[in-house]
Amino acid sequence: MKTIIGLMALLFANATAWANDVKLASEIFVERVQQDAQGKTKTVLEEPKKVTPGDKLLFVLAYKNEGKAAAADFVINNRIPDSVSFAGTESSDAVMSVDGGKSWGKLSALKVTEADGSVRAAAPADVTHVRWQFARPIPAGGEGKVNFRAVVK
Repeated sequence: MKTIIGLMALLFANATAWANDVKLASEIFVERVQQDAQGKTKTVLEEPKKVTPGDKLLFVLAYKNEGKAAAADFVINNRIPDSVSFAGTESSDAVMSVDGGKSWGKLSALKVTEADGSVRAAAPADVTHVRWQFARPIPAGGEGKVNFRAVVK
């Protein structure tokens, strides 16, 4: 079993943002499917105490402009921890890297070169980084969240 402390340390160490006075806060949740008394299933987010291979995680990065002026050119880069496989993001603005952050694009446009020199379409498990680049300035006091999902290896 892997402890979530290691995952949290990786998340905090790897999420970076560029913009004056914008602060980041990170959280990780385990997504679990539960059944209620009527037999209906729902997905719940739980505080992770321990995680095991196959557990589905939700990484949430909250941002807030604590400055007195709008923050332009705001970017969040997050390296995907080695202990998980990227499983997607709902944000249409997110771009990914499969080469350690050297190049970026939509996952559907990225390619991976195999050891034998062959090239194939990138898959979610190939993602090494995810990036959100905000097109509009974040106003003073403005805040929001971005997230991505991953599966424990």
